[in-house]
Amino acid sequence: MHFDFTDIREMPKIQRLNLINSITGIKPGNLIGTKSNDGQSNLAVISSIVHLGSNPALLGFILRPQIDVRRHTYENILSTGVYTINHIHEDFIAQAHYTSAKFPADVSEFKACGLTEEYHNACYAPFVKESPVQIGMKYLESMKIEANNTVMVVGQIEHIHIDEHALSKENYVNLETLKSVGIGGLNSYYRLSKIGEFPYARPHETPDFTNEKK
Repeated sequence: MHFDFTDIREMPKIQRLNLINSITGIKPGNLIGTKSNDGQSNLAVISSIVHLGSNPALLGFILRPQIDVRRHTYENILSTGVYTINHIHEDFIAQAHYTSAKFPADVSEFKACGLTEEYHNACYAPFVKESPVQIGMKYLESMKIEANNTVMVVGQIEHIHIDEHALSKENYVNLETLKSVGIGGLNSYYRLSKIGEFPYARPHETPDFTNEKK
C-alpha cells in the first residue's frame, strides 16, 4: 500500500492521527510531573522524550501547539524551572494513559488517575512513586517548531532514581527487568523485551554480512 502527500493530507483526521503517530514504531512511555507555583500538581503522559546528549546530560520532548489549549505542563515548567520524567511500568498503563484527559487546572492527574506523588532531593516537582525510573530535570530552553507550532522543551538531568539491579556493570539500563513500557501510536502500550546486544560498532570489526547471505 502506498500513501502520497495528498493521500495523507486528505485522510480522515483520526485515521491520519493513528497512522502518523504509529508509523515510526515504539516510542518511550513516560509521565512528566510538574507543580504550579500555587502548589497544584500535574501529570502528563508523553511519548516524545529524546536523548540530546550525555555531557551535559540533556533530554528533550515535544509539546503540541500552545495556541488554543492551555498546556498546564508547559506553564508549570516555565514558571518553576523544574519537572520530572518517570517511566511507565506495565502495572499502571491504564492510569498513565488517562492522564492525557483534559482535566481542569485545579484537578491533579495524580489523584484522578490513582498515582502517588513522591518528592526527592528538595525537587519542587513531584515524581511518580510507582515508577521504576524517576528523573529530575532542570528546564533549560524551548524551541518553537514553526512548521506546526509545536515546542521542543530541553532540560538537564539533575537526578536519577533507579533500581541498581536494572543496571549492568557498564551502567546500561535493562528496560525488560524494569518492566518499563513503550507506546505505539496514541493509545497502544507494549512490553519491552531485549533481543540482542552488540559491541560498539567499528568499521574494521564489522562482520562480513555479504558472505553470510551466500
